[in-house]
Amino acid sequence: MNLPILINDLKFKFSEKSEYLLNGINLEVNKGEVVAIVGYSGIGKSTLCYCISGIIPNIKKGLMSGEVLINGVSTKKMNISEISQSLGIVFQNPDTQLFSPTVEDEIAFGPENFGVLREEIEKRISESLEIVGMSKHRLKNPKKLSGGEKQLIALASVLSLKPEILIFDEVMSQLDNDSKTRIKNLILKLKKEGKSIVMVEHDFDNLDVAERVLCLNNGILNRYNDKILEI
Repeated sequence: MNLPILINDLKFKFSEKSEYLLNGINLEVNKGEVVAIVGYSGIGKSTLCYCISGIIPNIKKGLMSGEVLINGVSTKKMNISEISQSLGIVFQNPDTQLFSPTVEDEIAFGPENFGVLREEIEKRISESLEIVGMSKHRLKNPKKLSGGEKQLIALASVLSLKPEILIFDEVMSQLDNDSKTRIKNLILKLKKEGKSIVMVEHDFDNLDVAERVLCLNNGILNRYNDKILEI
């Protein structure tokens, strides 16, 4: 059985003249596992997320070697559309993901682009909003919601595609404590459903939902050790 995420000796830098941000990353993520990644700002955590999700090399370019396998298939052999049917990514700033006039339009956008039937789309809108606890906001303009509410809508939009794998790139960094609790409870719920989750974090108070905490330092991943890194 293929692992949801398997990374073998991944190296990446943005140009010939720049240094490697990732310099030999190896990682296995199992089904139903929550893995957290910590590290200093600017050290390459988001770049790693881009590599896992296929944004690198499909959209952002640079020099990449090694491989990232999603359910046994290299991201180099898939386009973003194919990857997004198995993997969803939620970014730190939800405004970068929200652009539709209403919440339901936002959530419907992905399934519509994959040709999902309207009846199924309606079902997915309702299910996704219920999962994140935002059903009452269905007809609202996402731009008028709070930061925490926007993040939940961004997550609902990703969930509407029913991905098996989720990448959270510092999604709790701008949220209040109540919103953080909602996101963490949701992560635990998704884990119970068998979703595989990689969460990049800088706040150690958010790591209690992770089974493993890894540190990105000097371009490689190791088990977190507070003697290696203090944030």
